[in-house]
Amino acid sequence: MKFERITIDPEKMGGVPCIRGLRIPVATIVGLIAEGMTSEEVLNAYPDLQPEDISEALKYAAEAVREQTLPLVSS
Repeated sequence: MKFERITIDPEKMGGVPCIRGLRIPVATIVGLIAEGMTSEEVLNAYPDLQPEDISEALKYAAEAVREQTLPLVSS
């Protein structure tokens, strides 16, 4: 999968994946959506974002989870 809107720059934000070279980490966008914000609310909170940025951030997060095992709590 190719990501055109996700950038990693060691000189910005410590090299964490960000949106289009902006100082907006993918994790921030994914976290806001996970907390219940709508895409429209995220776009209002971050006017530099575009709807496609949110979509690609979610796809990037899904791909990142596929690539590793995360610890889970047994129920």
